[in-house]
Amino acid sequence: MPAKLENGTVGRVTATRAARKAIAALCAAHGGPVMFVQSGGCCDGSDPMCFPDGEFALGAGDMLIGVVDGCTVHMDADLYEALGRPFYVLDVEPGTPGGFSLAAGDGLHFVTRVKAARYHPS
Repeated sequence: MPAKLENGTVGRVTATRAARKAIAALCAAHGGPVMFVQSGGCCDGSDPMCFPDGEFALGAGDMLIGVVDGCTVHMDADLYEALGRPFYVLDVEPGTPGGFSLAAGDGLHFVTRVKAARYHPS
């Protein structure tokens, strides 16, 4: 079972309007939610991997850092701590994703924007 934030909250991720539109389209196309895994890339604009929900095996060191429109976002717990528990915003950019990640559609791929650890949307 993936680790969770110590305080039990998972509100460290939100998404732009464009990303939410892409998420809704993927959910409709796959008949259910998708999941995101923020792996080695931790810099602003890095690509999270995206899969149909449950199609990626999470390890004991992966933690749930947020839920966006019913879709979970996971990250390595050690990396999350090392980065100072940042807040992320899912976004989209032109181009296709690397590897076997789902594309966001319309010639786009998902990216994460890193906000300061103290950032919290109003």
